[in-house]
Amino acid sequence: MVRNVDYEARRRAILMATINKYIKEALPIASEQIADDFDLSSATIRNIFSELEEAGYITHPHTSGGRVPTNKGYRYYVDFLISQMELLNEEKERIVEGYKNVIDRLEDVLEVTSTVISAITHYAGIVSFLERQDKFFYTGINYILEQPEFRDFEKIRLIIKMIEEKKKILDIINRDFSGPTKVYIGEELECPEMEHCSLIVSVYRLKDRPSGRIAVLGPKRMEYRHTIPTLEYISAVLSDTLSKF
Repeated sequence: MVRNVDYEARRRAILMATINKYIKEALPIASEQIADDFDLSSATIRNIFSELEEAGYITHPHTSGGRVPTNKGYRYYVDFLISQMELLNEEKERIVEGYKNVIDRLEDVLEVTSTVISAITHYAGIVSFLERQDKFFYTGINYILEQPEFRDFEKIRLIIKMIEEKKKILDIINRDFSGPTKVYIGEELECPEMEHCSLIVSVYRLKDRPSGRIAVLGPKRMEYRHTIPTLEYISAVLSDTLSKF
């Protein structure tokens, strides 16, 4: 019996599996690591890797090494491959709990928000307020320091310098966009200091008007499937909290 194979769907599934594995392991992915999941030979996976590489979705950092996602691969992953992004109820409860003892001052709420973002995502949480461009809150730089991509001191030094100087990061966070969130991957940030990073941004509201942005800063090898719905939920909880002011 001849099997009908949707080769394009198979390529997409292998791309997603490769990126998922790289996000978890932070090491180039070999064909043998993917083959068993799809009941295919390593040679077949290598052929598909070659097709994906030719299309610009993955690359190999060493001649005989495994593959890693490119910026284009991550972008495709975020835009087309993530069909279900859900937050666990227990995580929703943790987020709501984080706001229960907030003092009724705007700055306290925003500072708590940066802490909540960082605690749930394990990346850096950033919060800005559009009417106060001289100040924003950030927590969790230590999580970035723990990522293998940032063992290079110069990389992390540039990121910390940019955050502390505020203007560049605020210019990026405050760019106009449509939809609940905006994901910037690597070179899309148009900022050389952050070419190894991704930034996810969402809008929060105060009395039915856009009042500021919340963001997650981490490596391009970010857990997008978890981080995007987390940020969207925190944005909704923050907007609800501020509506009571």
